[in-house]
Amino acid sequence: MTAEIKKQKHVGRWVAVGIVGVIVLALLAAIGWYFVRVNPSVQQVETIETAFPEESLRPEAGEGDGQPVNVLLLGTDARGEGDSLLTDLGDRADTILVAHIPPDRESVQIMSIMRDSWVEIPGHGMAKVNSALAYGGVPLMVQVVEGIIDQRIDHVSIIDFAGFEGLTESMGGVTVNNDIAFSYHGYDYPQGEITIQGEEALIYVRARSPFSDGDYQRVHNQRAFLRGLMTQLMTRENLTNPNRMADILATISPHVATSDTFDLGTVASLGSQLAGIGNSNIQTFTMPTLGTGMEGSQSVVHVNWDGVEEIRAAFDEESMTTFEPPAER
Repeated sequence: MTAEIKKQKHVGRWVAVGIVGVIVLALLAAIGWYFVRVNPSVQQVETIETAFPEESLRPEAGEGDGQPVNVLLLGTDARGEGDSLLTDLGDRADTILVAHIPPDRESVQIMSIMRDSWVEIPGHGMAKVNSALAYGGVPLMVQVVEGIIDQRIDHVSIIDFAGFEGLTESMGGVTVNNDIAFSYHGYDYPQGEITIQGEEALIYVRARSPFSDGDYQRVHNQRAFLRGLMTQLMTRENLTNPNRMADILATISPHVATSDTFDLGTVASLGSQLAGIGNSNIQTFTMPTLGTGMEGSQSVVHVNWDGVEEIRAAFDEESMTTFEPPAER
């Protein structure tokens, strides 16, 4: 090999290394800028110091990659002492949802748990599911929900209603397919596709008195809203736009508390895995029930445990792209 050829190969190799180096530096700069931009907002997110029950009380953890991810989502009107979401959380979780992400990451299932569902609360007997928060805080609520789905809850996120309003405004409104027209607190919600934000959106997801079946339609509307929100958030345009995601995070971070497992890296990783999921692959349903009844002086919702067994079996599947949610009561 001539000296000239050796020289050309040497130069070529260094040119290639230089190009790779520039790309790596550019990526590091972008990542660094993104974290600088987002980090102040992340610091405002309250951490739930103890979000999970002790290990011996939990379902077994799966091993290896390709495990499902389950996120417990709570919506609350609490804002207690020291401006903490957690101080007076008690039984004030207005919304209880489980977001299930199967191992193939090709769909998301969102299950509403009606707050009056009559279930076993460990150490306290039968009671409304919502009372777990009053009896034992977030860890007991997690334990109860893990018992229902027979899987581990991986992450917990709580948002208060001020954060909810801010989120809808930062999104420029959320488009919802509203199946029952109603009016409430001065706002009209016609049937069909509507775009709502701020107080209008908050009233929409909290309304139950306009409906003959009360909480059933309320949780149905909550899931319709969440489906619309996720569809808008999970576009590649949003997920690959650091400015937009940073602005959204800055808006809601003072109103959010999360388990320490739900850090920025985890959220970013899940976001990239779910990027591009369409509305047809976001399935929403209510935990199967047998209707309402009375337990002593309490009005409760009776759980359909045979239906819950079907949900547990479905949650164990590798993929749920063909999953058919159970029919509403």
